[in-house]
Amino acid sequence: MDTVPHRAAADLLATYRRDCPSRTVVEVLANKWSLYVLTALRRSPEPLRFGQLRRLLDGVTQKMLTQTLRALERDGLVTRTVYPTVPPRVEYSLTELGHAAGRLTTAVADWAVDHAAGIQAARAAFDARSDEPLPAR
Repeated sequence: MDTVPHRAAADLLATYRRDCPSRTVVEVLANKWSLYVLTALRRSPEPLRFGQLRRLLDGVTQKMLTQTLRALERDGLVTRTVYPTVPPRVEYSLTELGHAAGRLTTAVADWAVDHAAGIQAARAAFDARSDEPLPAR
């Protein structure tokens, strides 16, 4: 049974329209680096510095991490705290809204880990099938 409070069918269909504001939110959360950043910050017992995030997120470029953090900060999901030291120390943490989003991204990340082997097996089976010639018509 669906646990989401009942919404009018018209409201649900509106979420599929290109002008629906929720689409921009889904685009942010569907970005792979946003997913990883939110999950990393949620799992960390303390705020993380840029370098710590970069080391955790193998494969992310400095530019992409900067863009991702700025987008998440702009959307109110991440807080950037600058400490007046030399050199300046900057830490990132989740806002209350970011913690809520982080629950979703952590669930997706956990599901991916739990089901990666099954997905890889399905891909291999599909790829093996697609190598077979199609039957003549």
